Amino acid sequence: MSGAVFLTISIIFEAFGTTMMKLSHGFTVLGPSLGVALGFLVSFTSLSFALKTIPLSIAYATWSGVGTALSVAIGVLAFNESLNLFKIIAIVLIIVGITIMNRAKNDHQASSSLVEANRI
Repeated sequence: MSGAVFLTISIIFEAFGTTMMKLSHGFTVLGPSLGVALGFLVSFTSLSFALKTIPLSIAYATWSGVGTALSVAIGVLAFNESLNLFKIIAIVLIIVGITIMNRAKNDHQASSSLVEANRI
């Protein structure tokens, strides 16, 4: 499996674990409490596999940023949390930041390849 697939699994299970944390009511409800443990176990395991092929800075920024945006969406849709202009702007900025970081990684790889080619 590719690093991107592991990262996607990690993000989904992080959001699942966070949602279960809300439903556990401070770990007083057994089912959701077990869901927290399962969600974060799968999330961190998948993240560690993703780190075999994705740089730490990119993987962690993507994991935390997309996980945050997904948690906001779940909060709004499942728990009727408010969504205002500032939250929307914040989510857009997170996504733009992740996009820029991924773009910078690709530009760095391209320039590294050019430097390697010039050495030969």
